[in-house]
Amino acid sequence: MDILELRTYCLSFPESEETTPFDETTLVYKVAGKMFAMTDMIHADHVALKCDPSLALDLREKYPDIDAAYHMNKRHWNSVRLDGDLPAAFIRKMVRDSYLLVIGGMPRQPRARLTKQFIEAENELNR
Repeated sequence: MDILELRTYCLSFPESEETTPFDETTLVYKVAGKMFAMTDMIHADHVALKCDPSLALDLREKYPDIDAAYHMNKRHWNSVRLDGDLPAAFIRKMVRDSYLLVIGGMPRQPRARLTKQFIEAENELNR
């Protein structure tokens, strides 16, 4: 997966947005103001993704292309190599899981709205 595929996929989720809050080369993908993915435009060989803490360590142990995310809470964030041996479908699943984890931690009303939009978008894709 390359950075353009990653960008397109991240922006395909309901209410997702691309921001550069840290500097002009660090891309941060957010939903309702909450970050679910981060990558660098210059060194676009990895992406930081939020991960369920109960899975984060297992994924790092099982896959050499997954490591603790640099400058992030290591318990909740993994760094995933985009140019490694992981299949693009697996990386997309991790991005999807990150997005869902973030909306799952939101207050009831935005969580319900975004979950509904997400399900509708997925159903539309599967038609």
